[in-house]
Amino acid sequence: MPFNFEWCPAISEIPPTVWNGLVNCDHPFLAHSYLLALETSGSVGKGTGWQPLHLIMRDNDRIVGLMPFYVKSHSYGEYVFDQAWARAYEAAGGHYYPKLLSAIPFTPVTGPRLLATDDQQNQAMCAALKAFCHEQNLSSCHVLFPPKSNYETLESAGFLGRIDFQFWWHNKSYQNFDDFLANLSANRRKVIKRERRDVHKSILPETLVGSEITEMHLDCLYGFIEDTYARKWGQPYLNRTFFSEIDRTSMVLILAKDRQSDDIVAASVHFRSNDALYGRQWGCSVEIPFLHFELCYYQAIEFAIKNGIHKIEAGTQGYHKLTRGYDPHPVYSAHYFTDPRLKIAVSDFLQQERTQQLVEVEILKTNHSAYKQLP
Repeated sequence: MPFNFEWCPAISEIPPTVWNGLVNCDHPFLAHSYLLALETSGSVGKGTGWQPLHLIMRDNDRIVGLMPFYVKSHSYGEYVFDQAWARAYEAAGGHYYPKLLSAIPFTPVTGPRLLATDDQQNQAMCAALKAFCHEQNLSSCHVLFPPKSNYETLESAGFLGRIDFQFWWHNKSYQNFDDFLANLSANRRKVIKRERRDVHKSILPETLVGSEITEMHLDCLYGFIEDTYARKWGQPYLNRTFFSEIDRTSMVLILAKDRQSDDIVAASVHFRSNDALYGRQWGCSVEIPFLHFELCYYQAIEFAIKNGIHKIEAGTQGYHKLTRGYDPHPVYSAHYFTDPRLKIAVSDFLQQERTQQLVEVEILKTNHSAYKQLP
């Protein structure tokens, strides 16, 4: 019996128990409450270029599959860059926007996108995505940061695969931070110790979790984030209301307090699951050498070791992470185009890009890792 599909303009119309049941893990950014806060706070929705339109798959009346989706009128806040494709297509007379996007808004974190229980259901959702794009005259459908299993399913359904890499830290059953340092080369161990010693002369770090995080702490955090965006990109994607509306159970807030005044001068926010810590945003009110490394990397590593967390995903870009114990790790995206001419052009580009990415990852692992090299 074929499945039935519908497109839902608000996640509030999907029961949380059904959504979270099909997610079937404690991934913080896929929780119904997190996606709901994005919508109710206005961080996504009307006027943002992120219009929610989640996919529901039913077997008779029972929901058996879901996908988080947004109709996009731009490519901001995605962290998988397709602006060059858009410019080329529009220069050739096409209309790249609107496009269909499955992702967690403003969050370059790997997690399940095909929320179903078997391959037959996943394949059926892939077919529904392609049909919807053609029916609605959408240029394309993009699935960002799926796990490798979802990526392979999408490729087998005719999506073009794209591979990039991020820098992740892995816990090798470390007992403490010094145990981690012992695995690094002598030079990197010395540099990290010096950086931490110097920054601790000026600040005292403090880590808060869950209910320990108050509205005052969120005010400080958001002020730092606003300042960071003002100096680099403009306005933050996430508004202040969002931070009050999300469930703080999975939130980890790392503060830096001035040793003289006890004022909070910097903060970084992470989210955690049972086995992963996800670094998201940070900001500061003072310029202190190595402060960013301390709050975003070293304190995160200490927290992960203390709490038995297996990995830290520290977001996109940042080759400086490599020298601080974070190694390159592949991340994936999948792309479907309704115009065969655009599909051919992008496919040629992706084949070349993939070769370059794989070569770069091997060079980074071999020549630039912070860890001791085997003889």
